[in-house]
Amino acid sequence: MPSFRVIASATTILLLAINVLAGEDSQFVTNLKAGKPQTLVAYGTSLTAACAWVGQLDAALKLKYPGLANVVNSGASSMWSKWGVDNLDEYVIQKKPDTVLIEFAINDAYLEYKTSVEEARKNLINMIDRIQKANKNCEVILMTMNPSTYADATDRPKYPDYYQMYRDVAKERKLRLIDHYVNWKKILDKDKDLFLKYVPDGLHPGEEGCKMVILPEMLKSLGVEAEPPAVNTK
Repeated sequence: MPSFRVIASATTILLLAINVLAGEDSQFVTNLKAGKPQTLVAYGTSLTAACAWVGQLDAALKLKYPGLANVVNSGASSMWSKWGVDNLDEYVIQKKPDTVLIEFAINDAYLEYKTSVEEARKNLINMIDRIQKANKNCEVILMTMNPSTYADATDRPKYPDYYQMYRDVAKERKLRLIDHYVNWKKILDKDKDLFLKYVPDGLHPGEEGCKMVILPEMLKSLGVEAEPPAVNTK
């Protein structure tokens, strides 16, 4: 029977391995570093379609990897995962992406769309499966976004459950997760005025909010070596 010391050592090695994997560059950035042109498609709600972070990310990548990186904004305002499923071929697969970012949780939580967490999960898995069937080497990255406040919070009372579902699916499918919600929640809890400065309408981050909160997390999570602005959570 193995000793406690042996079991503890094996556990330590496993935890170290997990930490190393968590710190690895994304496939997207690994290929850029190798000089391979890459296309990233951002697919989601108005938090993708109408927010400045997509253009900011594109600019940062083009500066870091000139002539290699291309970011396509395939988001659509007021849409949710059912729309994502129905339009996946045109908005994503036909773009022949190397990496796809997906975020629909905030609108799946919208009461008028009557989409349960389980239905949202099935839609998300449908999109993941079809992307990977079209290109088995395509990297899929899931994202949670910011909290919903003001009237939008009333319209989306269970949005944290939908974000948690994204975390669960990412873990189950061994996909990279960019959990923006964590940073946004810290700001909201510590300084609501700052949060509302960054998210003036209570739902959609403005240009400054994208630059100060979303962009730094995007670059760090993808593995881009950069010095983005620090997130102010004081």
